[in-house]
Amino acid sequence: MGKRSFKIWRGNAEGGEFHTYETEITEGMVVLDAIHQIQAESANDLAVRWNCKAGKCGSCGCEVNGKPKLSCMTRMNSLPEEGDVVIQPIKTFPVIKDLVCDVSYNYVRNKQIPPFAPREREADGTHRMEQRDVDRIQEFRKCIECFLCMDVCHVLRDHEKKDDFVGPRWMIRLASLEMHPLDIVDRIPLIREKFGSGWCNITRCCTEVCPEHINITDNGIIPLKERVVDRFYDPIAMLKRKLFGDKSNKRLPVVEVGDSSASG
Repeated sequence: MGKRSFKIWRGNAEGGEFHTYETEITEGMVVLDAIHQIQAESANDLAVRWNCKAGKCGSCGCEVNGKPKLSCMTRMNSLPEEGDVVIQPIKTFPVIKDLVCDVSYNYVRNKQIPPFAPREREADGTHRMEQRDVDRIQEFRKCIECFLCMDVCHVLRDHEKKDDFVGPRWMIRLASLEMHPLDIVDRIPLIREKFGSGWCNITRCCTEVCPEHINITDNGIIPLKERVVDRFYDPIAMLKRKLFGDKSNKRLPVVEVGDSSASG
């Protein structure tokens, strides 16, 4: 395939710039292969995060020609043949060095989500669930935490509302818990207030970049927003609950957990 020119962002939290490198590209190479080759040939101190090289750990997320990608799954022959290949870190989180970002914000937010709490077992000691309910939450469990969805979320990236909105990855975790047929924790008030469901304006940009093809917006975020609306803004639903009681299987009041600070 011949030599290709790469512009790779080099720097840290204080700033940086793009450096240009050339390396030989052979058949079957992915972007991560090219980065490793550049490390070996001309940039031994280039920092890049990676692990499985199989598209399942999410570690190697970056922006390739301005688009969020897993570098281990982006084949060189899928990129335009002309011009430089531009590689830079994801922009929502602060840079540690070169292509490596500080994503600790995500782990702080994860700790704030009340964990799964199952209802009591049936009389025979088992739990029973309908297959459609299992299928619905199984989609959300495919997340590999590459945080590419967080990278394109303009609420986090452009408006820096990390303290107000939890972001698409954690809305999906909330959906996986809130829609679980056995879970009995009521997280709806937290989803509205602490996790900021109202900030998402459903542009579906997060869904478009998900390497696991999770329908983040339509299957996760929108149903959560609908539950918030039913609880706090729908006058008919509110009247029904007053007259007939809440028929939801969510019975336990939420207990907040984790660090209250999520700035990153």
